Amino acid sequence: MNIKYENAAGTFYPKTANELNNYLDILLEENRTDSDFKTRAIIVPHAGYIYSGSVAAKCFKYLDKNVKNIFIFAPSHYARIFGCIRSDYSQFNTPLGSLVVNNEILNKLDFEINNQAFEKEHSVEVQLPFIKKLIPDAKIIPVLYGCEDYNNISKIISEYWGSKENAFVISSDLSHFYPAKETEKIDNYTANLIENNETRNFEAEMACGAVGICAITNFAKGRDYSLIRSGLTNSSEATGDTSRTVGYGGWFLYEGVKGEYIKRYHKEFVIDLCKKSIEGGLNLGNSLPKKYPEVFNQSGASFVTLEIKGNLRGCIGSIIPYRSLFNDIVKNAHSAAFSDPRFSPLTINELDNLDISVSILSKPQKINFETEKELLDKLTPEKDGLIIRDGNYQAVYLPEVWEVIPDKSEFLVSLKQKAGLSKTYFSESLEAFKFYTTKI
Repeated sequence: MNIKYENAAGTFYPKTANELNNYLDILLEENRTDSDFKTRAIIVPHAGYIYSGSVAAKCFKYLDKNVKNIFIFAPSHYARIFGCIRSDYSQFNTPLGSLVVNNEILNKLDFEINNQAFEKEHSVEVQLPFIKKLIPDAKIIPVLYGCEDYNNISKIISEYWGSKENAFVISSDLSHFYPAKETEKIDNYTANLIENNETRNFEAEMACGAVGICAITNFAKGRDYSLIRSGLTNSSEATGDTSRTVGYGGWFLYEGVKGEYIKRYHKEFVIDLCKKSIEGGLNLGNSLPKKYPEVFNQSGASFVTLEIKGNLRGCIGSIIPYRSLFNDIVKNAHSAAFSDPRFSPLTINELDNLDISVSILSKPQKINFETEKELLDKLTPEKDGLIIRDGNYQAVYLPEVWEVIPDKSEFLVSLKQKAGLSKTYFSESLEAFKFYTTKI
């Protein structure tokens, strides 16, 4: 039996089974998930547990415990390789016991065998104790890569995604060896790319596992899936040294759009957040939560609508995401209550009768058109929100407006008038963008 024995035990994580088991218990207890959601794909850091174990624990707690095979795609740190490689080990050992390698799948992938590249490699090994702890009977498919086209890994994920027995761990840290403030800027930029399924501007220096991250991001984009943030930090949080830091982030895959995930698992939090923001504006105390689900730290755009007995009482929102979704909802709820120019500020006597709804917007997509008819043909009633813009003239309608104006032509005419344009206005400089919303 060909066994790969642990190399990073005692440095990246505790060496003995008892110490490791207790340490994992602490990490998993401190990082309880905020929902019963389960995923089959995660992006997880691979540094020492003292630095990134907390983020890793959050990721692994979302991983579906019913899977039988776990692909691990990780960058090679010590061997210069091209493409992807595998080993011919039958098992990878951990202090908690061994994990069996699914060589049947590895044989089908037809990668070059290079055991030596795995000998000192920690990017695979640090994931194994979490897997052995949480899904002890799962088989692993460990793959290292060097200079590789991320599309090749993305194709493998697509090929094996159809079976519910398969899961995917993308092993990667983020930026390396910048001052903490620079690390935060770089990693927030990287996070926005991941969370918008964007690979075009992703640079290798942004993450040591950039190839794997781009692979799962590309996979998600092709299926309109979302990568939801579970944590973002850097080594200064553990060491106190802000001069030379490494960034760590965690994400899990949701098979749908971010707004749907929030509606399904955090609906009550969203409405309660609006209430607390409005109560603060009424001088009833500032009780905004200090801790909340990490997804609300992602950038996001929202509209907050207030009604009393079915009548509009205020509606303010953001068209594009330019701040965290948490802050966007808080600010828009306050503005809808107290700063909508169509209404007087909300009073404390109205609070008990207030109905709140929040629309979370997708990223606007530009519509290419040459005629007004072509623009109308590209609109889907009841689904598309619409933004029109020409110079300083701009207006937006949420998809909910279709309920009041179901005709496409009338919908566009009304939006033109809202922007301050004439009913018949059309020009070559007119721009239009469509988006969809998730209403809570």
